[in-house]
Amino acid sequence: ALGRTLAEKTTWLFSRSRQALWRKGETSGNTQTVVAVAYDCDADALLYRVHAHGPACHTGADSCFGGELLVESTGRDGAFSRAVAHLATTIAERRGAPPETSYTAALLRDGVDRIGKKIGEEATEVVIAGKNDDPAALAWEVADLLYHTFVLLEARGVTLDDVGEELLRRAK
Repeated sequence: ALGRTLAEKTTWLFSRSRQALWRKGETSGNTQTVVAVAYDCDADALLYRVHAHGPACHTGADSCFGGELLVESTGRDGAFSRAVAHLATTIAERRGAPPETSYTAALLRDGVDRIGKKIGEEATEVVIAGKNDDPAALAWEVADLLYHTFVLLEARGVTLDDVGEELLRRAK
């Protein structure tokens, strides 16, 4: 399964119940493009990072890991990364929506000039919220700025991974 995954860059698994290899999404159409494979220190567990093309779980959920046995809040529960991934996916999906029914589709249709104007407006509102010492307003305005920035990225075909790679390059 690992060999095929690495060769084809799509998720392959071994099913004990079927006693056979199977490609994720071969019946549902919910495939996964594998972008990274990591292994643990004992080399007995794998972690696939994927671009999902539809839900990962047979229940229709984004992940098969929805149940929790113990959750201790560390203040860093991944809400931001989950929200960013969801937002980017939603924006990409809205590209094909009728502009009359989707603000995102209308922005994408109107192009970079309109999107850029909105980014300028939102950046100014972020500064004002920051100066007013209102944490809730600041979070609201930053969310608006990020949304419009992500729409610009979608319009120009720049992915979040492209941005992440640039941030990592700068961190070196």
